[in-house]
Amino acid sequence: MRVRNFLSVADLTSPEVASLIERAARIKNGESATSLEGKIVALLFEKPSLRTRVSFEVGIRQMGGDCVYLSRDDVGLGQREPVADVARVLDRWVDGIVARVFSHRSLELLAKHTTVPVVNALSDLEHPCQAMGDLLTIQEHRRTLAGLRVAFVGDGNNVAASLALACASVGADFILAAPPAHQVPTAPWQEAQQRAFENGARVGWVELPQQAVRGADVVYTDVWVSMGQDAETEERLKVFRDYRVDEALMGHAKPDAVFMHDLPAHEGEEISPGMLDHPSSVVFDQAENRLHAQKAVLAELFS
Repeated sequence: MRVRNFLSVADLTSPEVASLIERAARIKNGESATSLEGKIVALLFEKPSLRTRVSFEVGIRQMGGDCVYLSRDDVGLGQREPVADVARVLDRWVDGIVARVFSHRSLELLAKHTTVPVVNALSDLEHPCQAMGDLLTIQEHRRTLAGLRVAFVGDGNNVAASLALACASVGADFILAAPPAHQVPTAPWQEAQQRAFENGARVGWVELPQQAVRGADVVYTDVWVSMGQDAETEERLKVFRDYRVDEALMGHAKPDAVFMHDLPAHEGEEISPGMLDHPSSVVFDQAENRLHAQKAVLAELFS
């Protein structure tokens, strides 16, 4: 990869996205990743996490490195101390920073004020490592990526933004079904549309879930209320009540379509009870593949 940091899927060219997924697949199949022996990576997490924290810690250690976990209380990013100062201090001690933050601007400031790689482990704008794991999962179950139809049902959030960019980069159609006021932010959406045009794919929005899911190879959803949106819970539950993924909605997709969710899931909200164990569900393969995709990202950044 030509980049020093991985803050957005858009940091990679379309060929680089495809190459990264292929490397992740080889790593999963036993290829040794670039060694991180002697490297220390800071895990700077403003938000708590299960999958992101464990998959990064395990991956870094499997690659021979070590990590230091720093919680919101440990650092007080931008509150107890300016982000730029935190960056300049960590730059003297660690070899890389994996950051899970509330504001994407914090990632940009970390990257600006360090000489070591910075990886976006989730921000309000994007979740690029999730998207890489998602593409790996889709490729495993559908054998290809180009020409597929991926339907995302629900909020046009950070996960949707990164997945739209990732799908467009590999020539897969991405169709978002969301209320008009909850679409993907303009900047990543426009970039995704441009990439789709270049790669013979389509990125589009519809209001009705059935329209998006019709003929889909992949049906994807995420929580309606993300971390930090607690004050909006009641309103969001009303707005998204017609966007639940259940067996009836899956009936509009192709017979062999797969169901995906980045977890944690809320049964009775964005999914009906039992969907995680539905025959079409690849949700736990998807969770596992975060490990392999993130190892591929680290291998590229430290190669």
